[in-house]
Amino acid sequence: MDKHNFNKVSAAGLLVALGIIYGDIGTSPLYVLSAIINGKPIDELLIFGGLSCIIWTLTLQTTFKYVILTLKADNKGEGGIFSLYTLVRRQRKWLVFPAMLGGAALLADGMITPPISITSAIEGLRNIPVLSEIHNNTIIIIVISILVVLFFMQQFGTYSIGTMFGPIMGIWFSMLAVLGIANLSSEINVLHAFNPYYAVKLLTVYPKGFWILGAVFLCTTGAEALYSDLGHCGRGNIRISWVFVKTCLILNYLGQGAWLLNHKGMTFVNGVNMKNPFYAIMPDWFLLWGIVIATIAAIIASQALISGSFTLISEAIRLDLWPRMKIKYPSEAKGQLYIPGINTLLFAGCTGVVLYFQSSGAMEAAYGLAITLCMLATTILFANFLISKRVAPGLIWLYLLLYLGLELAFMIANLDKFPHGGFVTLIIGGGLFAVMYIRHRAKKIKNRYIEFVRVDEYIPKIEELSNDSSVPKYATHLVYLTGSSNPREIEHKIMYSILRGKPKRADIYWFVHVQTLDDPYTSEYTVEHIIPNDIIRVEFRLGFRMQPRLNLMFKKVVEDLVANREVNITSRYESQQRNNQVGDFQFIVMEKFLSQDNELPIFEHIIMRLYFWLKELAVSESRSFGLEQSNVIVEKFPLVVAPVSTLKLTRVWHNEDEE
Repeated sequence: MDKHNFNKVSAAGLLVALGIIYGDIGTSPLYVLSAIINGKPIDELLIFGGLSCIIWTLTLQTTFKYVILTLKADNKGEGGIFSLYTLVRRQRKWLVFPAMLGGAALLADGMITPPISITSAIEGLRNIPVLSEIHNNTIIIIVISILVVLFFMQQFGTYSIGTMFGPIMGIWFSMLAVLGIANLSSEINVLHAFNPYYAVKLLTVYPKGFWILGAVFLCTTGAEALYSDLGHCGRGNIRISWVFVKTCLILNYLGQGAWLLNHKGMTFVNGVNMKNPFYAIMPDWFLLWGIVIATIAAIIASQALISGSFTLISEAIRLDLWPRMKIKYPSEAKGQLYIPGINTLLFAGCTGVVLYFQSSGAMEAAYGLAITLCMLATTILFANFLISKRVAPGLIWLYLLLYLGLELAFMIANLDKFPHGGFVTLIIGGGLFAVMYIRHRAKKIKNRYIEFVRVDEYIPKIEELSNDSSVPKYATHLVYLTGSSNPREIEHKIMYSILRGKPKRADIYWFVHVQTLDDPYTSEYTVEHIIPNDIIRVEFRLGFRMQPRLNLMFKKVVEDLVANREVNITSRYESQQRNNQVGDFQFIVMEKFLSQDNELPIFEHIIMRLYFWLKELAVSESRSFGLEQSNVIVEKFPLVVAPVSTLKLTRVWHNEDEE
């Protein structure tokens, strides 16, 4: 992204930011204050302190950490946990662990944000007198029906309706502000909440006040998603629009607080007599419209998280931290992709959360614990980014002390939710992290086996084979995918495939390598003619957000080479050569399977077993690289990481005398 455009502020950019950036954090007024007051008598300290905690959390965590500081860490205009990781991964190898932890936590968050937002909105129907006795099962059916439609529509893309998200969210935030202002006059003293004294007093004096931080944290859970969507809107548009969004959020929280102060002494309990202050501040005549707008806003928030999850997984696949999956492109719009497997996983997770918890009040108990881990991971990665920018060590330590301290406090407070449902998101997040860890660890183990050989040592043999008419021709053009980043080297297994056993004779041998770059959208290639018209190496240099659609890309390379007269792709068969026919192209993809002849430590053995099990569930390498199946041959070979050192086998000699 152009640096000028990245920081440029425009009306269209601000509208887009409202539509896709603030869905999660923008719908938090639906459930934050009801979580804070749940089971506690309403008094001034609870309301002033709770609101003060919300205001200063939005200021310190969302505004300072993310909007002001973390947005500086853009990778060619792109943001998010993996974009940040690519900026710092060459500094310390262990930084892959906070990156994996943060990615897993964000994906887990994508399984609970849609249910809690949509359920909170639909539960507002109970505030309409005619529907006050609506059965909980009816609400569950409505929520699941919305989720079914939402996830079904993903395969068609959201570009056509995405342009409407901005205006709708603009209406939503304006509604929040108007409702808040309208209720402020009933208890103007609620403005005392701007004083951080009340936040400190609540956490230190109020009975079990520290644990209220677990509910307060819900107001900032969308901050990480805000950073992830940096590339869609640009830093300037996010920072300006955040001023409007934060103002609307705080006004609405204050309006809810004013209403609660008019009900001092009352105790609202989830599932018993909870009256959500978000809907309580609405006039009766507006209630139905408010529920409709809240539901649409919750759906938009869910859509933003689902799209973010697709982008997150595509980045993880490109960084080799997630099994390869089928990726579709519903439209040609930048960033528009659809991953059926992840869509199914998210739908199953969201539906499971709704069926298990059955109410937004119960979901609040599970929400927040996983995302605190993501924020801690971002803090660690961003501190290393500051080191790379040569920021003064004192300022880096101040940043770490402030935000590690703040986020550890939130995490400890959220641990109180563990027995009440917090374990659900930790189990989901832990499972997702395990998948990434297995992928990463297995790659380290496999690297022991990979043997590279010098290409120039095999050139005479390949030339001799290519000219040996006694060997039946395998293909006119034989294309191998190689993992070697060094153009002078290639895997021994590829040379073995070409030369040993039944040799593969071809007129031209192509070695294709795909290099994943730290830049997000680089798409370029280089060509090296090792032996002109005989052995050619093509290297694709693709950003971590670019999908390797090799079938299309390789055709483009061949067309360019033919146009430049660098290669002759005409068939060498005499009959076809006379008619100027293009020769056939055959791709060879080498796939590994775990050999039984390995002596691995028990832990590594389990890792490799799980790795190959996950690989069976994933799509094949040829499909993940975008190759057409008609011209692809898959060769399987055993992976021997730790060969058996000694084999106890004794020959028994037959004694003829005994016969």
